[in-house]
Amino acid sequence: MWSWVAHRVTGVLIFFFLFVHVLDTALVRVSPEAYDTVVATYKTPIVALLEYGLVAAILFHALNGLRVIAVDFWVKGARYQKQMLWTVVALWLVLMIGAIYPVLGHAARELFGS
Repeated sequence: MWSWVAHRVTGVLIFFFLFVHVLDTALVRVSPEAYDTVVATYKTPIVALLEYGLVAAILFHALNGLRVIAVDFWVKGARYQKQMLWTVVALWLVLMIGAIYPVLGHAARELFGS
């Protein structure tokens, strides 16, 4: 049940990100200066953490979506859904650990210099 909730929540979060992304990109046509100001606010450590959260949401949503497809279309899917869920969680954790430096590296360099 919790994977169902997490799948819906991550889907909504991704939708809101895409909505904001379209709006801030469209801002360049209205006022390039305002667009530059908005983009400058994205270069903060707090936004870097939000980016990491976005990566987490997208990865979980994608991996769990593949699991849901397997449960729905594989004859033995329902029997192995729990094992597939733990596989999704393990793979998600490995990928999230691997994403720490690429996503948060620039924020750490900004905070601590170098």
